[in-house]
Amino acid sequence: MTVSQPLTITLPMMRASLYSAVVSDALDGLGYKRQSPRLPLRPFTSSSLLVGRCKTTLWVDMAHMDTRPYELELKAVDECQPDDVLIAAAGGSVRSGIWGELLTTAALNGGCVGAIIDGAIRDVGKIRAMNFPVFARSTCVYDSLNRQRVVDIDIPIELDGVAFHPGDLVFADEDGVVVVPQVVENEVVRRAWDKVNAENVVRDAIRNGLKSTEAFKKYGIL
Repeated sequence: MTVSQPLTITLPMMRASLYSAVVSDALDGLGYKRQSPRLPLRPFTSSSLLVGRCKTTLWVDMAHMDTRPYELELKAVDECQPDDVLIAAAGGSVRSGIWGELLTTAALNGGCVGAIIDGAIRDVGKIRAMNFPVFARSTCVYDSLNRQRVVDIDIPIELDGVAFHPGDLVFADEDGVVVVPQVVENEVVRRAWDKVNAENVVRDAIRNGLKSTEAFKKYGIL
């Protein structure tokens, strides 16, 4: 007798079928109730789902001459690997646009698939033309030189009290940003995958005339 192997859910499969809300539901079911920052992190350059692995950077404001301008932010971008998502913990500062066209171009060269910036960005139109998803608080025309800088990379960071660790799986779309701790990643993805497929069944049943109350009684999914 042939034993079927468990389905391996790849990143391309996640991008095709999952979304932030269903991943959040899966985390809820495992007791992880606070995995999405309550921040206005909007998709400025693309409305498509962003899925990848966290590449973390920690930023601070500054008001003096930087003797090593752009040093760590360029290092972080140059180290990006395929499927990385650059995460910038800048404390919501809009002192400058810390992400722009040139960083996007360099990040793309390494296979980076998007960026989540807890702060401001610039060059929005040019980034949009590259089809590179960037989520941020707002825009700002000012360059980061002598205004903000990276002080550490590849370390645990927080956005609105939510921890993002290097290598964590992150989902972002128009509903919000959700980070999945690696310790529960496989179970979360499996549960989210199962729920999406079950929701398709429920949706079809409702479209065919089943009342929503009856659908919930029958399938237990909303």
